[in-house]
This record gives sequence, structure tokens and C-alpha cells, in this order.
Amino acid sequence: MAEAQGEVQEGAVEVAEPVVVRFTIPVPVGKIAMEMVDGKVTRVLINPKKRQIKGFTPFIELEETEELEELFGRISEYFAGVRRKLDLGWTLEPAGITGLPRRILKETAKIPYGRTRTYRDVATAAGQPDAYRVVLATLIENPLPLVIPCHRVTTNKSGIGSYIGGKKVKRWLIDMEKRAVKERTVG
Repeated sequence: MAEAQGEVQEGAVEVAEPVVVRFTIPVPVGKIAMEMVDGKVTRVLINPKKRQIKGFTPFIELEETEELEELFGRISEYFAGVRRKLDLGWTLEPAGITGLPRRILKETAKIPYGRTRTYRDVATAAGQPDAYRVVLATLIENPLPLVIPCHRVTTNKSGIGSYIGGKKVKRWLIDMEKRAVKERTVG
């Protein structure tokens, strides 16, 4: 006798669907869009275009939960210069990033708040000192800017370098962090 369609077979394990939350939130540099899967950040977009955020909900319209309120608080505190680390769970798995680019992103995540490193510094930390161009290419595609603070990576020269959110946003973030560090040191 055939089983009815949709019935769970005896002994089968039901796999829960992942919980996906996609939202936009206003910040001092414009707007960020964030995607979370099972409580981990999987994607961040800075000042996204409308086509990039189809299916994203404005944060204010989301059903309130403790987790989302905590997340909003952390983001707000970061942009106010009060919080030095977002302390968010994150994963690169959905982006499929492996090998040297993955090492580059992990090294970038270690750069302290208010400090910068050069593309060459990050390449060296990732075990490939001559791969500074790979660092630039990886960071311009970083799926988690702010969470993995690629704005803290600059050129060897006087320029700040490229940024996935644009140079103005990069300059603002670097200046905000340096100002916050200075204020905490002085005050």
C-alpha cells in the first residue's frame, strides 16, 4: 500500500526549516540591510539599491523579539561610538568563501576597533605577504562589512583605499572609531 503524499515515514527525521530574517535599518551613514539565518548574520549591505533588498523588511516593522532588540541596541551603540565590537554571531558558509579569501576575512575580523591595517598587513597575517591585491579583491566582496570590519584596511600610502560601502562611508567609519577611542582615552 502506498503512503499518502506528505506523510512522514516512520523513523524519518524531520529537518526544521532555517529561520531567515531580512531587514533594513537606518544608520548615520544611510541604511544597512542585514540577513540572518538561525540567529547568525550571513549578509550585510551598506546603502543597498532597491533591487538588492526585495524581501527585506524595515526593522521597525518586524515583530519585536529580545534577540532583535539586542541586535538593534548593539548596532545603535556601535554607530554612537559606545560599542567597540558588535559581538554578533556570523557565518561565511552561505557565501561559499574558502581558502585564502576566508583566511583574509578572518584576519580582518581581528583588527581592533579604532585601528587600521594595510592590505599588505592583512595578506601577511593570512600567510601570503604578496597577496595584497587578493586582499583588496576579497574585501570589496566582503559579505559582512561592519561585522568583519573591512573599513579598517587601508593602503600603504596616504589614501584610505576602496570600500564596499564607498569611500565616504569608509572615511566616516574610520573617523568615528578613532574619535571614540580618543574620547575614551581623554575622558
